[in-house]
Amino acid sequence: MGIISGDRCRSTTDVAERARLIAGGLQSLGVKQGDSVCVLMRNDIAFLEAVYAIIMLGGYGVPVNWHFKPEEIAYVIGDSGSHVLIGHSDLLHKMRGAIPDGVTILGVPPPPEVVASYRIEPGGLELPVGAIDLDDWMARQRPYDGPELPPPPNMIYTSGTTGHPKGVRRAAPTPEQLAYTNRMRAMIYGIRPQGRALLPGPLYHSAPNAYGIRAGRECDALVLMPRFDAEEFLRIVQDEKIDIIFMVPTMFIRLMKLPETVRAAYDMSSLRHVIHAAAPCPAEVKRAMIDWWGPVIYEFYGSTESGAVTFATPQDALKKPGTVGRISPGAELRFLSEAGDILPPGQIGEIYSRIPASADFTYHNRPEKRAEIDRDGFITSGDVGYIDDEGYVFISDRKRDMVISGGVNIYPAEIEAVLHGYPGVHDCAVFGIPDEEFGEALIAVIEPQGGVSLDLAAVRTHLKTQLADYKVPKHIEIRTELPREDSGKIFKRRLRDPYWERAGRRI
Repeated sequence: MGIISGDRCRSTTDVAERARLIAGGLQSLGVKQGDSVCVLMRNDIAFLEAVYAIIMLGGYGVPVNWHFKPEEIAYVIGDSGSHVLIGHSDLLHKMRGAIPDGVTILGVPPPPEVVASYRIEPGGLELPVGAIDLDDWMARQRPYDGPELPPPPNMIYTSGTTGHPKGVRRAAPTPEQLAYTNRMRAMIYGIRPQGRALLPGPLYHSAPNAYGIRAGRECDALVLMPRFDAEEFLRIVQDEKIDIIFMVPTMFIRLMKLPETVRAAYDMSSLRHVIHAAAPCPAEVKRAMIDWWGPVIYEFYGSTESGAVTFATPQDALKKPGTVGRISPGAELRFLSEAGDILPPGQIGEIYSRIPASADFTYHNRPEKRAEIDRDGFITSGDVGYIDDEGYVFISDRKRDMVISGGVNIYPAEIEAVLHGYPGVHDCAVFGIPDEEFGEALIAVIEPQGGVSLDLAAVRTHLKTQLADYKVPKHIEIRTELPREDSGKIFKRRLRDPYWERAGRRI
């Protein structure tokens, strides 16, 4: 059938034809194999058409998190080397001249379903000065008729500990690597030609992006949600007879908060394969969802850098509550002590992984950052856990300070740097605490300078001018003195642990 968004449906043939026109136009703008093109859009059919066009040319699509502030978006455009930006018109307006010089801007008015979901004002539908209407531009292009070049994965920018995100860049896969990736994604995502897929998460994130690109090409239908709404989600599953979905645990929690009468009013019997990832899922939530939908809920654990290194079936979740599954076919895991020794089953260590059959990666323009997480060819995202005697993997904690809130990775160092620049702040600590809906929420604990009284509302306003909204701590506290180690470094764990002890979990 094709791709569905709101009341719109575009056939697979039409999507492919439009992608060829975009590819031909991008080629005329000088985009060639290995080049990057940034895409600043919410979930939209045009997002996928643009990415398919970039892939055709052997280029790197760079989906940009549209929650970023203009300066953050400009950094990604500049760092990726993109000289073309394709974006929704209202998001382009918000850039306020921050787009680097020399970048061709192709604008797309947000479609009605996006306008309604985000309450976009009429002015946001008009293209900003300097932007070219994508459809008008396409009408003047010749469709690309060259060979389809080996497709590198999209270059996803992950949050960084130094205040700037890092682009995860992989070379185009060899035929053998592509075959392995296709087998794994078919297993993990459950995608099949007759499938009817739903994507309720944002296309700028790594796993939803890979899922959406594949489902849009291979399934009978892919339905895009502009944003997640619990009851609307249930209606779409029922009316569109959805059988394949990619989700994050926060969505499960929001669904479970619906009144039982609402949940019971919708038919979920079409579901066959629901995959979730990106954040820990409480075992009791997973069990409740399986009780509701049946044994159709799968899980994988991994990262943008590593790929999916474990996979859990519904049966695994019921047998071993809390597990993220067994090691995926072709993946290798090591659990290392602080000294770097490989630990036996049952002992907690930092998790390192590799997938020899998959294309390796580097951080674009920052190879030294790649080296920092590597040990003998295995890489880590800083998670700590163990594998039991039956081969089931459990995540216990995170060695680094990264917070996962609603499936989004957030690095406190970036927020702390902004707080340190605020007048009257002597020191601060930002970390994650338990949150019923999002899994984790950010809290900032601030130690003011002597004799200074800080206005928390003013502090929050300052943060909102410097950071994407999801990076602004949900909670802010003032303390006259922060606990410190002998070295003078803030003892963050002493601040963090009491919250998690009360919650009865550590992650």
